[in-house]
Amino acid sequence: MTEFFLCLSPGPSALLVISLGLTRGQAAGVLATIGVLAANGIYFALSATGLAAAQHVSSEAFLVIKWLGAAYLIWLGFRMIVRSFQTRGEQVISPDPVSKRRSFWQGFVTQGANPNLLIYFTAILPQFIDPRARLGSQVAVLAFSSFAIEFTVLSAYSALSHRAGRKVAPRFRYLVERVGGGFLIGAGAGLATLRRQ
Repeated sequence: MTEFFLCLSPGPSALLVISLGLTRGQAAGVLATIGVLAANGIYFALSATGLAAAQHVSSEAFLVIKWLGAAYLIWLGFRMIVRSFQTRGEQVISPDPVSKRRSFWQGFVTQGANPNLLIYFTAILPQFIDPRARLGSQVAVLAFSSFAIEFTVLSAYSALSHRAGRKVAPRFRYLVERVGGGFLIGAGAGLATLRRQ
C-alpha cells in the first residue's frame, strides 16, 4: 500500500512518463517506465548487498545529484516546448522515433538522479525488513512487488496521457507539446526544491 500511494504521487518519473505518453505515444511512456524500474533495480541491489550506506552520502553529493537531475528534466521540457514552436505549422506531428529509443534512458536517468530515492531506500524500505531473517530474499520480494506496482501505475499514466494526446492531436498538437514540456520543467523544479532530510 505504501508503494502504491508513493507511485500515485506525481513525482519526476511520473511526470516524465505522462509527458512522453502525451507527446510521443504509449510505447515511449512504457519504455520510460522500464527505465525507471531499471534504476530502482540498482538501488534494490545495493540494498540487498548492504551497500545502502547511501544514507551517509555527503551533502555535496546530494546537491550534485539533485541539480543534475533537475537540469536534465528542465532541458528536456525546454527542448519539447521549442520543438512545438518549430512544428506548429505542420498538420501532423508524428512521434519522433529517436525520442522513443531514448525513452528508456530518459526514465533511467530521471529516476536515478532523483535524490528522493535515497530517502526511500534508507528511511522507508528498512521498516519492512526483519533484520533477523535473510536480507536478500526479503529485498527480492519487496523489489518484485515494487516493480509490479510501479509498472502498473506508470503504464496506466502512459496509456491515459496517450489517449488524451490523441484526442487533441493533430489540431492542437503544439499545445500538447507545450503542456508535456511544462510537466517536465515542473518535475525539474520539484527536484530542485528538495531538501535533504
